[in-house]
Amino acid sequence: MIQDFVGKTAVLTGAGSGFGLECARIGAARGMHLVLVDVQQDALDAAQAEMEAAGAQVLARKVDVSNAAQMEQLAADVKARFGAPHFVFNNAGVGAGGLVWENSVADWDWVLGVDLMGVVHGVRLFTPMMLEAAAKDPSYRGHITNTASMAGLLTAPNMGIYNAAKAAVVSLTETLYHDLNLVTDQIGASLLCPYFVPTGITSSERNRQDAPQAAQLTKSQLIGQAMSNKAVSSGKITAGEIAHRVFDAISANQFYVFSHPKALGNVKSRMDAIVEIRNPPDPFAERPEIGVGLRAALRGEAA
Repeated sequence: MIQDFVGKTAVLTGAGSGFGLECARIGAARGMHLVLVDVQQDALDAAQAEMEAAGAQVLARKVDVSNAAQMEQLAADVKARFGAPHFVFNNAGVGAGGLVWENSVADWDWVLGVDLMGVVHGVRLFTPMMLEAAAKDPSYRGHITNTASMAGLLTAPNMGIYNAAKAAVVSLTETLYHDLNLVTDQIGASLLCPYFVPTGITSSERNRQDAPQAAQLTKSQLIGQAMSNKAVSSGKITAGEIAHRVFDAISANQFYVFSHPKALGNVKSRMDAIVEIRNPPDPFAERPEIGVGLRAALRGEAA
């Protein structure tokens, strides 16, 4: 939806690392004003210094995106400094795993708070601002990109809390796309669904105040953490590559953005089962050894 980025404003949550930081770098290179948002102060400070050194005008704010009041203050600060943003990247995210009945209320509050409500707050606060700008200026163009995950399109076991949060982001963003089309031709939306890309998400509990100690984790949670660490760290596609795809999608007004399109075969299998009213297919059909290992580990058997 946006062709010329020079002088435009981008709001990026999770800007201290991963996709947020890489999109900030692209935005700076393209002459954008940047609003950098992160909960980790040292990472935020480093990102701010880097973007200012690159010549960008920067507004940096330490914000817990799950906190409505903090997000409302952020929106007010953005409007006061730069006016309505042109690109909003609701990207901050955290992860947690384990058998779905073993997650505590605190686990659910943390993951849904950041992964879902962080997106909700970004949409509810910045979309009206952008629509107001569009109504006043026929040349205004805006775009909102929300980060979900392939976990929002698949239902891999032992990570239900994350699946649920990201599935909600998928639904929310598809609805946002349709809702925007009802009222404007000047603002687009995209959904980013990364698979295994090396970012800081596997260590996201470093910023959780009530993070459980290793001794408090269940067997399934420890196994899930180890498997996630291995899968993400071994990813071959970089966060920088995905950030370029995000910007390409903005320019092309493309909705779905995938890091691993070849993995969509698993999504098709799931959707086929739904349409054909069959039980959910084996999520490990293409990598059966993973399923065998996970079952053996959880049951205390030799794989």
